[in-house]
Amino acid sequence: MIDVDHVSIRYTADPRARLVLRDVDIHIPDGELVLVAGRTGSGKSTLLGAINGHVPHFTGGIVTGRVRVNGLDTATHPPRDLADMVGVVSQDPLAGFVTDTVEEELAYGMEQLAIGPQAMRTRVEETLDILGLADLRSRPLRTLSGGQQQRVAIGSVLATGARVLVLDEPTSALDPVSAEEVLAALLRLVHDIGLTVIVAEHRLERVAGYADRMLLLDGTGRVIDGPTREVMAISPLVPPVVDLGRRAGFDQVPLSVREARRMADGLRQAVDGVDPQRWPRIPPAEGKSSVRLALSEGVDTPVAARRRHSRGRRRDGSRPAGVQVEGLSVSYGPVHAVKDVSVSFPAGAITVVMGRNGSGKSTLLWALTGVQKLDSGAFFVDGVGLGDVPADQVRDLVRLVPQSAADLLYLPTVDQECQAADAESGCEPGLCRRIVDALAPTIDPATHPRDLSEGQKLCLVLAIQLTARPHAILLDEPTRGLDYPAKATLAQILAEMAGDGRAVAVVTHDVEFAAEVADQIIVMAAGEVIHTGSAAEVLGTSALFAPQVAKVLHPMRWLTPYQVDQALHEIDLDPGAGDRS
Repeated sequence: MIDVDHVSIRYTADPRARLVLRDVDIHIPDGELVLVAGRTGSGKSTLLGAINGHVPHFTGGIVTGRVRVNGLDTATHPPRDLADMVGVVSQDPLAGFVTDTVEEELAYGMEQLAIGPQAMRTRVEETLDILGLADLRSRPLRTLSGGQQQRVAIGSVLATGARVLVLDEPTSALDPVSAEEVLAALLRLVHDIGLTVIVAEHRLERVAGYADRMLLLDGTGRVIDGPTREVMAISPLVPPVVDLGRRAGFDQVPLSVREARRMADGLRQAVDGVDPQRWPRIPPAEGKSSVRLALSEGVDTPVAARRRHSRGRRRDGSRPAGVQVEGLSVSYGPVHAVKDVSVSFPAGAITVVMGRNGSGKSTLLWALTGVQKLDSGAFFVDGVGLGDVPADQVRDLVRLVPQSAADLLYLPTVDQECQAADAESGCEPGLCRRIVDALAPTIDPATHPRDLSEGQKLCLVLAIQLTARPHAILLDEPTRGLDYPAKATLAQILAEMAGDGRAVAVVTHDVEFAAEVADQIIVMAAGEVIHTGSAAEVLGTSALFAPQVAKVLHPMRWLTPYQVDQALHEIDLDPGAGDRS
């Protein structure tokens, strides 16, 4: 179906410029689910774009070699010639919808291809049934959950007759249940209809167990191609279940929780009765990071800064440091997004807020910035009442990194964004740039912010917000677009911010990241807080939010591979002994 024949791609005419793809030679037959993995910036999007013809017809660039889809050469057949053969689904389906309802969206692509009314009606009905959307046919697209929207986006290209689906991080913004809905739909298309599905994804734990094969981009432009298990055995990027298998000495790497449980009898016996809380969940930082050093240059401690900011404001000394939320409610017309929520985000701790899409998590964060009007209730930062304070004054104490970080970027270069952040925060010139260099040292200051990768945009916005040295930092889905090493770096940065006395709040669907960083977890549903507790209490006992390690070692409350590894080394056990199969 897809032949990539010795393809190399660069985006400039300079022969010395870096090759994004280098002599890539792969063949993908019909009816396979293919996982594309690699570090941020390794060329995953370029590879997907080459398959559907966007590269080079829309992006430009110089391509050598050939890419053929069902015999059509993408060099001589632009994307419009492949539209009925290759369907593309982005990570933000709502941004790509052009109609108002589910049924209209499914029909729209066929209208553009001039498919007859009778055939169109038949395909719409079949697509509704295949993807489980029949009950939603008349629903407005904006009222659907994230998983439902993603299934509609898949259906809109499936209905055109496409035989290849190309998806770029389809589950990155979805809660665990919605992600499973989408993956189940993709598996049905592969197994029952024989479609070829190519998925680029950073959250390998969600896809690895289903993929027939894996394409690993190693960062040099080359692609390692093979069965998923074989590539995972050598990959530097692995999901927690594979990492656990390596650390525990399993004979082969498990690709799913079910496989790992079958291999883990010896491991469970080794750690039975051992308290997981004795060991850290992530490696401890070695000294002060460059981010922490940049923030501490020429300034007092966070405690001194807290006293300065609080001077002259109304303060209730009975409230502990951090963010205190009391009886907070927010509505959008008749919809009660947050209902009478009272929670605490302690200073010096990382609090993770979880829940399905639409449960009110993001609304809660926006309410704490002063931007979202409150129906009732109040919130306090280090005892300072801010419920009725203008948003520009709240920004002195609280900063938010939104889910779409690029929404805060508006200047033509990274350097100008940094200069504006320095001026707004009244700090010494160059502070924001030093924080950017610490977070993402490869960012060119002359680059337009919109040309950065998603991970680089996040780092830039985080640097801009940290320049203000806020008492509380809020992050909404910060791991979208981040690979595993980048998430590990972010985890260390958040731990340092908490260690400096800040209140850190993170909204995320990434249960593996939550397992690594959370001191406290708040679970929301339908606008209400339904559970609050430690990471072990919430994640270790949850059927929905449990990380892979917790599922493998259930009912014990181990959360991360590193935590298990440290325990095994200290008690000097060989978990694989007698468990070789």
